[in-house]
Amino acid sequence: MKLATLRTANGGTTAALATGADSYLTLPADDVGALLARPDWRNVVEEAAASKEQTIVAAADADLAPLLPRAGKVICCGLNYGDHIQEMGRELPEYPTLFAKYADTLVGAEDAVEVHGSGRVDWEAELAVVVGSELFRADEDQAREAIAGYTVANDVSMRDWQNRTLQWFQGKAWDGTTPVGPVMVTADEAGEHFDVRGYVNGELVQQGNTSTLVFGPAQLLSYISQFTALRPGDLVLTGTPGGVGMGMTPPRFLRDGDVLTTEIDGIGRLENQFRIHAPVAVPA
Repeated sequence: MKLATLRTANGGTTAALATGADSYLTLPADDVGALLARPDWRNVVEEAAASKEQTIVAAADADLAPLLPRAGKVICCGLNYGDHIQEMGRELPEYPTLFAKYADTLVGAEDAVEVHGSGRVDWEAELAVVVGSELFRADEDQAREAIAGYTVANDVSMRDWQNRTLQWFQGKAWDGTTPVGPVMVTADEAGEHFDVRGYVNGELVQQGNTSTLVFGPAQLLSYISQFTALRPGDLVLTGTPGGVGMGMTPPRFLRDGDVLTTEIDGIGRLENQFRIHAPVAVPA
Protein backbone atom coordinates (compact mmCIF):
# COMPACT_ATOMS: atom_id res chain seq x y z
CA MET A 1 0.00 0.00 0.00
CA LYS A 2 0.96 3.63 -0.45
CA LEU A 3 0.35 6.07 2.41
CA ALA A 4 0.53 9.86 2.36
CA THR A 5 -0.07 12.83 4.64
CA LEU A 6 -2.40 15.50 3.22
CA ARG A 7 -3.09 19.01 4.40
CA THR A 8 -6.73 19.67 5.25
CA ALA A 9 -8.91 22.73 4.75
CA ASN A 10 -8.93 23.53 8.48
CA GLY A 11 -5.14 23.86 8.60
CA GLY A 12 -4.45 20.37 9.92
CA THR A 13 -3.32 17.17 8.28
CA THR A 14 -4.66 13.67 7.74
CA ALA A 15 -3.12 10.36 6.83
CA ALA A 16 -4.38 8.98 3.53
CA LEU A 17 -4.24 5.85 1.42
CA ALA A 18 -3.44 6.20 -2.28
CA THR A 19 -6.21 4.29 -4.04
CA GLY A 20 -4.64 4.50 -7.48
CA ALA A 21 -3.04 7.22 -9.55
CA ASP A 22 -6.00 9.56 -9.24
CA SER A 23 -7.25 9.63 -5.64
CA TYR A 24 -6.57 9.31 -1.92
CA LEU A 25 -8.78 7.90 0.83
CA THR A 26 -8.47 9.76 4.13
CA LEU A 27 -7.63 7.69 7.22
CA PRO A 28 -8.47 8.19 10.92
CA ALA A 29 -5.03 9.49 11.90
CA ASP A 30 -3.45 12.94 11.74
CA ASP A 31 -0.47 11.82 9.66
CA VAL A 32 1.45 8.72 8.61
CA GLY A 33 3.59 8.80 11.74
CA ALA A 34 0.51 8.89 13.99
CA LEU A 35 -0.94 5.99 12.01
CA LEU A 36 2.22 3.89 12.37
CA ALA A 37 2.22 4.49 16.12
CA ARG A 38 -0.84 2.23 16.32
CA PRO A 39 0.13 -1.46 16.50
CA ASP A 40 -2.97 -2.30 14.45
CA TRP A 41 -2.30 0.29 11.75
CA ARG A 42 -2.70 -2.19 8.91
CA ASN A 43 -6.14 -3.14 10.20
CA VAL A 44 -7.03 0.55 10.47
CA VAL A 45 -6.19 1.04 6.80
CA GLU A 46 -8.08 -2.05 5.71
CA GLU A 47 -11.17 -1.07 7.68
CA ALA A 48 -11.11 2.44 6.26
CA ALA A 49 -10.78 1.08 2.73
CA ALA A 50 -13.84 -1.10 3.31
CA SER A 51 -15.85 1.72 4.88
CA LYS A 52 -17.93 4.30 3.04
CA GLU A 53 -17.45 6.92 5.74
CA GLN A 54 -13.98 8.19 4.76
CA THR A 55 -13.42 11.08 2.36
CA ILE A 56 -12.07 10.62 -1.16
CA VAL A 57 -9.64 13.31 -2.32
CA ALA A 58 -8.78 13.60 -6.00
CA ALA A 59 -5.03 13.49 -6.60
CA ALA A 60 -5.27 16.78 -8.48
CA ASP A 61 -6.73 18.42 -5.36
CA ALA A 62 -4.43 16.76 -2.83
CA ASP A 63 -2.13 19.10 -0.90
CA LEU A 64 0.81 16.89 0.05
CA ALA A 65 2.25 17.65 3.47
CA PRO A 66 5.59 16.28 4.64
CA LEU A 67 5.04 12.54 5.00
CA LEU A 68 6.08 12.55 8.68
CA PRO A 69 5.52 16.12 9.88
CA ARG A 70 6.19 15.21 13.52
CA ALA A 71 8.94 12.64 13.14
CA GLY A 72 10.62 12.11 16.49
CA LYS A 73 13.99 11.45 14.87
CA VAL A 74 15.33 12.22 11.41
CA ILE A 75 18.73 10.58 11.05
CA CYS A 76 20.80 10.79 7.88
CA CYS A 77 23.76 8.84 6.53
CA GLY A 78 26.37 10.69 4.53
CA LEU A 79 28.89 9.21 2.11
CA ASN A 80 27.08 5.92 1.57
CA TYR A 81 27.39 5.40 -2.21
CA GLY A 82 30.79 4.41 -3.59
CA ASP A 83 30.69 6.93 -6.47
CA HIS A 84 29.70 9.81 -4.19
CA ILE A 85 32.48 8.94 -1.76
CA GLN A 86 34.98 9.03 -4.64
CA GLU A 87 33.76 12.38 -5.99
CA MET A 88 34.18 13.86 -2.50
CA GLY A 89 37.77 12.54 -2.37
CA ARG A 90 37.25 10.18 0.56
CA GLU A 91 37.84 6.49 1.30
CA LEU A 92 35.14 3.90 1.95
CA PRO A 93 34.07 4.25 5.59
CA GLU A 94 34.32 1.55 8.24
CA TYR A 95 31.23 2.92 10.01
CA PRO A 96 28.28 5.02 8.82
CA THR A 97 28.73 8.79 8.89
CA LEU A 98 25.59 10.01 10.65
CA PHE A 99 23.99 13.35 11.38
CA ALA A 100 20.54 14.45 12.51
CA LYS A 101 17.83 16.80 11.37
CA TYR A 102 14.65 17.97 13.06
CA ALA A 103 11.08 17.53 11.90
CA ASP A 104 11.12 21.30 11.22
CA THR A 105 13.39 20.65 8.22
CA LEU A 106 10.76 18.59 6.37
CA VAL A 107 8.56 19.92 3.56
CA GLY A 108 6.06 18.33 1.21
CA ALA A 109 6.61 16.76 -2.18
CA GLU A 110 5.47 19.83 -4.12
CA ASP A 111 6.25 22.62 -1.66
CA ALA A 112 8.38 25.60 -2.56
CA VAL A 113 11.65 25.70 -0.63
CA GLU A 114 12.71 29.06 0.82
CA VAL A 115 16.40 29.55 1.59
CA HIS A 116 17.63 32.67 3.39
CA GLY A 117 21.34 33.17 3.94
CA SER A 118 23.09 30.53 1.83
CA GLY A 119 24.56 30.96 -1.63
CA ARG A 120 25.71 27.36 -2.08
CA VAL A 121 22.54 25.31 -2.01
CA ASP A 122 23.19 21.75 -3.16
CA TRP A 123 21.04 18.70 -3.89
CA GLU A 124 21.20 15.13 -2.56
CA ALA A 125 18.57 12.70 -3.93
CA GLU A 126 17.96 9.89 -1.44
CA LEU A 127 15.95 6.83 -0.51
CA ALA A 128 14.49 7.23 2.97
CA VAL A 129 13.38 4.47 5.33
CA VAL A 130 10.33 4.82 7.57
CA VAL A 131 10.50 2.98 10.89
CA GLY A 132 7.40 0.96 11.76
CA SER A 133 8.15 -0.52 15.18
CA GLU A 134 10.44 0.25 18.10
CA LEU A 135 14.07 -0.79 17.78
CA PHE A 136 16.79 -0.73 20.40
CA ARG A 137 20.04 -2.69 20.16
CA ALA A 138 18.54 -4.65 17.29
CA ASP A 139 20.29 -7.00 14.91
CA GLU A 140 19.87 -6.66 11.16
CA ASP A 141 17.03 -9.18 10.92
CA GLN A 142 15.08 -7.35 13.59
CA ALA A 143 15.81 -4.03 11.89
CA ARG A 144 14.60 -5.37 8.55
CA GLU A 145 11.34 -6.51 10.14
CA ALA A 146 10.86 -3.04 11.65
CA ILE A 147 10.90 -1.22 8.30
CA ALA A 148 7.37 0.07 7.63
CA GLY A 149 8.26 1.29 4.16
CA TYR A 150 10.25 3.58 1.92
CA THR A 151 9.89 7.10 0.61
CA VAL A 152 11.74 9.74 -1.41
CA ALA A 153 13.80 12.53 0.15
CA ASN A 154 16.28 15.20 -0.83
CA ASP A 155 18.89 16.16 1.75
CA VAL A 156 19.29 19.72 0.48
CA SER A 157 22.59 21.02 1.86
CA MET A 158 23.94 24.52 2.44
CA ARG A 159 27.56 23.85 1.56
CA ASP A 160 28.90 27.24 2.63
CA TRP A 161 27.55 26.61 6.14
CA GLN A 162 28.42 22.90 6.12
CA ASN A 163 32.06 23.63 5.34
CA ARG A 164 32.53 26.20 8.08
CA THR A 165 33.51 23.46 10.54
CA LEU A 166 34.13 19.71 10.57
CA GLN A 167 30.60 19.19 11.90
CA TRP A 168 27.96 19.06 9.14
CA PHE A 169 24.89 19.85 11.26
CA GLN A 170 24.72 23.58 10.56
CA GLY A 171 24.62 23.00 6.81
CA LYS A 172 22.04 20.23 6.94
CA ALA A 173 19.34 21.14 9.45
CA TRP A 174 17.79 24.27 7.93
CA ASP A 175 14.07 24.63 8.59
CA GLY A 176 11.81 23.86 5.64
CA THR A 177 14.48 22.60 3.23
CA THR A 178 14.19 18.79 3.15
CA PRO A 179 11.45 17.54 0.78
CA VAL A 180 9.98 14.14 1.73
CA GLY A 181 7.19 12.12 0.10
CA PRO A 182 4.98 11.94 -1.81
CA VAL A 183 4.05 8.56 -0.29
CA MET A 184 5.45 5.75 1.79
CA VAL A 185 5.35 2.42 -0.04
CA THR A 186 5.05 -0.38 2.49
CA ALA A 187 8.00 -2.75 2.68
CA ASP A 188 5.93 -5.74 1.63
CA GLU A 189 5.13 -4.07 -1.71
CA ALA A 190 8.47 -2.37 -2.36
CA GLY A 191 11.39 -3.91 -4.20
CA GLU A 192 14.74 -4.75 -2.70
CA HIS A 193 16.76 -2.18 -4.65
CA PHE A 194 15.78 1.21 -6.02
CA ASP A 195 16.90 3.53 -8.82
CA VAL A 196 17.40 7.03 -7.41
CA ARG A 197 17.53 10.04 -9.73
CA GLY A 198 17.83 13.79 -9.32
CA TYR A 199 17.17 16.55 -11.86
CA VAL A 200 17.75 20.30 -11.90
CA ASN A 201 15.36 22.08 -14.26
CA GLY A 202 14.79 18.76 -16.04
CA GLU A 203 18.50 17.98 -16.47
CA LEU A 204 19.58 14.64 -15.01
CA VAL A 205 22.35 15.33 -12.49
CA GLN A 206 22.21 12.26 -10.22
CA GLN A 207 21.55 8.59 -10.85
CA GLY A 208 22.32 5.57 -8.69
CA ASN A 209 20.97 2.29 -7.44
CA THR A 210 20.69 1.40 -3.77
CA SER A 211 22.36 -1.95 -4.48
CA THR A 212 25.63 0.01 -4.31
CA LEU A 213 25.04 1.39 -0.80
CA VAL A 214 27.94 0.74 1.55
CA PHE A 215 25.44 0.35 4.41
CA GLY A 216 21.98 -0.89 3.44
CA PRO A 217 18.71 0.10 5.18
CA ALA A 218 18.67 -2.77 7.69
CA GLN A 219 22.35 -2.24 8.51
CA LEU A 220 21.74 1.45 9.15
CA LEU A 221 18.73 0.89 11.38
CA SER A 222 20.54 -1.79 13.36
CA TYR A 223 23.63 0.40 13.79
CA ILE A 224 21.65 3.46 14.85
CA SER A 225 19.62 1.40 17.31
CA GLN A 226 22.79 0.48 19.20
CA PHE A 227 22.93 3.99 20.66
CA THR A 228 19.42 5.44 20.34
CA ALA A 229 15.95 3.93 20.17
CA LEU A 230 14.07 4.19 16.90
CA ARG A 231 10.27 4.38 17.04
CA PRO A 232 7.35 4.25 14.62
CA GLY A 233 7.36 7.28 12.36
CA ASP A 234 11.09 7.96 12.64
CA LEU A 235 12.88 8.59 9.36
CA VAL A 236 16.33 7.47 8.18
CA LEU A 237 17.86 8.93 5.00
CA THR A 238 20.27 6.47 3.41
CA GLY A 239 22.68 8.72 1.51
CA THR A 240 23.03 10.09 -2.00
CA PRO A 241 24.64 8.84 -5.23
CA GLY A 242 27.24 10.77 -7.20
CA GLY A 243 26.38 13.95 -9.06
CA VAL A 244 26.02 16.53 -6.30
CA GLY A 245 26.78 20.10 -7.27
CA MET A 246 29.77 20.46 -4.97
CA GLY A 247 31.46 17.53 -6.72
CA MET A 248 31.23 19.10 -10.18
CA THR A 249 34.01 21.00 -11.95
CA PRO A 250 33.42 23.84 -11.45
CA PRO A 251 31.03 23.40 -8.53
CA ARG A 252 27.39 24.10 -9.34
CA PHE A 253 24.65 25.20 -6.96
CA LEU A 254 20.94 25.94 -7.13
CA ARG A 255 19.80 29.37 -8.21
CA ASP A 256 16.65 31.28 -7.38
CA GLY A 257 13.75 29.79 -9.36
CA ASP A 258 15.40 26.42 -10.08
CA VAL A 259 13.20 23.32 -9.88
CA LEU A 260 14.67 20.27 -8.15
CA THR A 261 13.09 16.93 -9.04
CA THR A 262 13.82 13.77 -7.08
CA GLU A 263 12.38 10.43 -8.15
CA ILE A 264 12.56 6.77 -7.25
CA ASP A 265 10.89 4.21 -9.47
CA GLY A 266 7.98 2.52 -7.76
CA ILE A 267 7.72 5.15 -5.01
CA GLY A 268 7.21 8.56 -6.58
CA ARG A 269 8.72 11.95 -7.23
CA LEU A 270 9.31 15.24 -5.51
CA GLU A 271 9.22 18.49 -7.45
CA ASN A 272 10.25 21.58 -5.52
CA GLN A 273 10.95 25.09 -6.73
CA PHE A 274 13.64 26.99 -4.85
CA ARG A 275 13.48 30.58 -3.74
CA ILE A 276 16.99 31.53 -2.74
CA HIS A 277 17.39 34.87 -1.01
CA ALA A 278 21.17 35.11 -1.07
CA PRO A 279 23.99 35.85 -3.52
CA VAL A 280 24.79 32.91 -5.78
CA ALA A 281 28.45 32.89 -4.74
CA VAL A 282 29.81 33.60 -1.24
CA PRO A 283 33.17 32.87 0.38
CA ALA A 284 33.48 29.33 1.77
